[in-house]
Amino acid sequence: MLTAFRLISAALFIIIMTLFALVYCLLSPRDPKHVHFFCRWFHQLHRLIGLRLIERGKEHAENIGNAVYISNHQDVFDFATSPGMVMPRTVSIGKKSLLWIPFFGQLYWITGNILLDRENKTKARDTIKQVAEAIQQRNLSVWMYPEGTRSKGRGLLPFKTGAFRMAIEAGVPIIPMCVSTTHQKIFLNRRDNGTVICEMLPPIDTSAYGTQDARELADRCHQLMQEKIAELDAEVAQLEQGQEKVALRSN
Repeated sequence: MLTAFRLISAALFIIIMTLFALVYCLLSPRDPKHVHFFCRWFHQLHRLIGLRLIERGKEHAENIGNAVYISNHQDVFDFATSPGMVMPRTVSIGKKSLLWIPFFGQLYWITGNILLDRENKTKARDTIKQVAEAIQQRNLSVWMYPEGTRSKGRGLLPFKTGAFRMAIEAGVPIIPMCVSTTHQKIFLNRRDNGTVICEMLPPIDTSAYGTQDARELADRCHQLMQEKIAELDAEVAQLEQGQEKVALRSN
């Protein structure tokens, strides 16, 4: 019963948000400011699925200017955990097939996010160059999932180099954002799905790297994020163990 309630509520929420976005964005379609505005609404989905979110590290993005943000990509619940960390004038890059997801795909496009044709590698590379130029010309930041696909419990997958080439070409820092593991943690039929930590790491200067060094930069960021996610998982486990002890004492 709880699962059905949550699924129906989420579907209605997305439909209503899409219809509202179509009207709201009519005068300025695909303006980057819309992404942050609607992410603040999507951020509320964590309450619907019974998650407690701990968010920290946003101060690392203050006074930095434009940047390329990278995050681990776990599963569909990323839409409930990550949006609260999206900074103003930040757009995300997703695969072109997202456009065909009813309501959500149209919302994703009209709010100003960028759709990438990953099947066409030449076109994808051209898009990366165009986005790198747009970062400076249009005062943008970009949010990417460098794994390229959902990890679904396989740990942090190897990074593709697109996000790192983009940051190097645009001359902006990389800012990693890590989310503690959610795989096999969130169940829609369970009232309380525990704690998830989202943490933004300090920016990584890319000025010393050339585009030929994108793989080296990707590997460096992968190691940093893998270590941080392990730390977050250990912290979550400790927090939840403490909460269980408190609950047992109160009973």
